[in-house]
Amino acid sequence: MAATLSPTARIGFIGIGTMGLPMALNVLRAGYPLTVFDLSEAALAEAQTAGAKRAATIAELVRQSDVVITMLPDAPDVEATALGPDGIEANAPSGLIYVDMSTIDPVTSRRVGARLAARGIRMIDSPVARGVENARAGTLALMIGGDLAVFQEVEPLLRRMADTITHCGELGNGTAMKLVNNFLSAGIVSAIAEAMTIGLKAGLPLDLMVKISGGTGTNNAWLHKLMPGKAFLGDFSPGFMSRLARKDQRLATKLAEQIGVPLTLGTAVLALLDETTEQFPRDDFTSILRLVSERAGVEIRLSEQTAAA
Repeated sequence: MAATLSPTARIGFIGIGTMGLPMALNVLRAGYPLTVFDLSEAALAEAQTAGAKRAATIAELVRQSDVVITMLPDAPDVEATALGPDGIEANAPSGLIYVDMSTIDPVTSRRVGARLAARGIRMIDSPVARGVENARAGTLALMIGGDLAVFQEVEPLLRRMADTITHCGELGNGTAMKLVNNFLSAGIVSAIAEAMTIGLKAGLPLDLMVKISGGTGTNNAWLHKLMPGKAFLGDFSPGFMSRLARKDQRLATKLAEQIGVPLTLGTAVLALLDETTEQFPRDDFTSILRLVSERAGVEIRLSEQTAAA
């Protein structure tokens, strides 16, 4: 039977940005002693006001933690935090558990995990799905890669941040699954952008296309649940920024190349995300709709009355 993390285990959280901060606050509300580190003074101040301790360095945080969580932008950030001279490898006591919740690539996850294992540090990867509101509500979805017993030990902690958790196999499999999922999302959103633009230019109303699609095999959550209440109303406030979607698409296409999977659609979507990021770097990646439709001289937009119907 797997060990269970103590409810008083000391948690260190590195990377309290748009998603990381509400996740960390949920850990704090669960009663775990929490220490945070980030480059943003505003984020640190908010966490400290809520009751978290703030560390001056990553090394300081690691030395006073039983579990370290990272929520970082990209693979080089994770590698530097885990393996750098002031990072986890150099400062963690043997037996520490490292949970990387960043979206990176499985090759990096496995390389980092192997280095840490040689020091007696246990690692799982646990990238997240869903958006900021879910991070606040503690209803994220997690895809876990790594030793099952280690996952089971920290599962009570993870359930303070997520209500859907799936163990996907060995270390790196969580990250691989996240890349596959985001690859699908970017492809679906890109296809919707181009399909709706074709229809609008051909004289079809947006609400009609959405309705007809809902009764066919093209029914999907993006077109019928997520976009009508946000992107189709012209709201592109960031749930998942364009630059991060481009990063994940880049990682997925790189992974495909490494494992020998030729791509056609994936590289085209990456090019579309490159353009979207150039124009709307901090807006939601559904800004693909704006890019595609504006080039064709139309606007993909529902009235608020239609969206509410």
